[in-house]
Amino acid sequence: MFYLFYVIFVIFITILDNLLGLTFNLFGEKLPYGWLFLIYSLAMFVPSLAVAVRRLHDMGKSGWWYFISFIPFIGAIWLIVLLCFDSQAGENKWGKNPKEVTE
Repeated sequence: MFYLFYVIFVIFITILDNLLGLTFNLFGEKLPYGWLFLIYSLAMFVPSLAVAVRRLHDMGKSGWWYFISFIPFIGAIWLIVLLCFDSQAGENKWGKNPKEVTE
């Protein structure tokens, strides 16, 4: 849910940047991003990193797997696929499965 709302806000902020004329020019080319996008991205960097690492921990993997996204072309796709897998059943070294029903 975090990433769903993150993407919705990014789309909204990008549209707002374009409507307000706050986009950046790079070597004479107009970029679709502006100051609002930059501020939002910087503010959400740490929370989005924390959510991704928490998700990796739920699957029983180390948070260092996040750095696989830095491999050109395939790394980001691999991380997205990895984050879509189901959580590890039971408990792992990072704690209990958050989707487990406890009575």
